Amino acid sequence: MTILVVGATGATGKLVVKQLLDCGEKVRVIVRFPDKLSETILSHPNISVISVGNVLHINKHKMREYVKDCDAVISCLGHNLTLRGIFGPPFTLVTDVTKLICHAIKENKPERPIKYILMNTTGNRNKNHRETVSLAEKCVLGMIRLLVPPQRDNEKAAEYLRVEIGQDNPEIEWIAVRPDSLLNLDEVTKYSIFPSPIRSAIFNPGKTSRINVAHFMSELIINEELWEEWKGQMPVIYNDDSVVEEGNK
Repeated sequence: MTILVVGATGATGKLVVKQLLDCGEKVRVIVRFPDKLSETILSHPNISVISVGNVLHINKHKMREYVKDCDAVISCLGHNLTLRGIFGPPFTLVTDVTKLICHAIKENKPERPIKYILMNTTGNRNKNHRETVSLAEKCVLGMIRLLVPPQRDNEKAAEYLRVEIGQDNPEIEWIAVRPDSLLNLDEVTKYSIFPSPIRSAIFNPGKTSRINVAHFMSELIINEELWEEWKGQMPVIYNDDSVVEEGNK
């Protein structure tokens, strides 16, 4: 199996690449700065590195080549957590790359559906499940959506998959993984998956380690039963201690 990973030099993307390589999968990455990958990854026999100046500058013909023969795509793209990264261009990075890759997949006319995993956020509601939030949370999220471009970008990217790709696309199957507040841990710990948030992303957020997100996304690709369980959905992932804490209230 060959998996294309975009956002592979990010905090979660690096962990996804390592998880997949450790499982014996072939990984193709599109990166701006290859030296941000560890030497262990760069020297791995199953890694293929595509170095580009800016992923948004890849034309549709090149992207068709990059996704050709791939069985799956994982997007860990996000905006840099700096003033320029949050409030400056590109404002629709995640959405534009999602569209670019999905268009390339469709133009290649694969014989069977290609899996697409989008790393998203619990701050984004799944309208297919009619998820509701309190009035106060709705007001805060509305302000964040208005003032913070990455929030709008994450929502638009997931909405493109939900509405434009849909549930019965013959060429693309998708899952948008929604972690809560991210933290760094060195090892995979117990975690739980839910169809919708069990906590308020604004007023009572839980915790999700990046390595657990990477593990879950890798398992989705490798485990066909798990993929069938969650395809076309937006599962929420929490570390188990956040679930226990919420259950004790």
